[in-house]
Amino acid sequence: MAGSAVKIAVVKLGCIGTLPLLDIMIDERADRKDVEIRAFSSGSKMDTTSCEDVTRTVLAYGPDLVLLVSPNATLSGPTKARNALLSASIPTIAITDGPGQKAFMVKDEQGKKRPVQVEGLGFVVIPQDPMIGARREFLDPTEMVLFNGELLKVLSVTGVIRKLQKVIDRVIEDIRNKCAPSLPRLVLHSEEAAAEAGFANPYAASKAIAALKILEALAKVSSEACFKAKDRNKYVLLASAAHEMLRAAALLADEIRELEKSNDAILRTSHRADGSVKRYLSLLEDD
Repeated sequence: MAGSAVKIAVVKLGCIGTLPLLDIMIDERADRKDVEIRAFSSGSKMDTTSCEDVTRTVLAYGPDLVLLVSPNATLSGPTKARNALLSASIPTIAITDGPGQKAFMVKDEQGKKRPVQVEGLGFVVIPQDPMIGARREFLDPTEMVLFNGELLKVLSVTGVIRKLQKVIDRVIEDIRNKCAPSLPRLVLHSEEAAAEAGFANPYAASKAIAALKILEALAKVSSEACFKAKDRNKYVLLASAAHEMLRAAALLADEIRELEKSNDAILRTSHRADGSVKRYLSLLEDD
C-alpha cells in the first residue's frame, strides 16, 4: 500500500441502525495505521442548522473521505450537508435507509430506476434499516436503546455490516493508492447481504434472508405508525408491533449464530494494521 493515512470523517446526522458503531467497525481494534478516523454528530437532530454546523466542523478537519450517515437523505439537513461536502470536492459516501433512495435513484426514459451520476458522490441505501417507532406515547430512552441494540445484532449477523465493511475498505484502498475512488452506488438487497455473510449452512442463509425481509416489512409498519395513523390507539399498537417484528428478526439472528457456531463456521474478517483483511473460518484457525 502507498501513501499516508487516509483521513475519514464519519458524519452522523440523526440515527439509523447502521450508524452508531460505523466509525468503530472501520478500525475495530484501534490498530490500523492506514486510516485516521473522526466522528462528527448532530445528535438526534436533523434540522438544517444542526447539519450545517456539523458540516462546517467536518470541512475544517479536511478529510479525504466522508461517510455521511442519516435517515432519509432527501431531507433538507442531510441534503445541504451533502452538497457542501461535494462543493468542497470531498469524496462522499451517503449511507441511508429505504426512504433515502429517492435522493439517489431516478427513472430513465423506459421507467427503470437508475443511480444518479454525481461526481464525488457514492451511496449505500439499506432498506433493511427501518425507522424506529418514534411516538412519544410508546418510545422512551429504554425502548430506543433496546431497538437499536437488537437492530445492530440483526444487521451484523445477516451480512449487512460486512457488506459495508467491504465497500468502505475498497474506497479507502483506492484513496491510499492515489487512484480515483470507485464510489459505490448501491441499493442493498437482502439476498446480497446474506451472501456477504459467508454462511456455511444454507439454513443459516435462509434464516438471514427471512430476518432481513422482516426488517423491510417492519419499515413500512413503523412508517405508518409515525406518519399516517392518526388515532392514538392505532399508532401506538403499530409502533409496538414494529418493535415486536424486530424482536422476531433478532431471535432468528440468535438462531443463525448458534447454528454456525455448532459447525465451527463463523466467518471473521479482521483488519490487520495495514488495513488488509484476514479471513478466519474456524475458531482456532492460525493467523
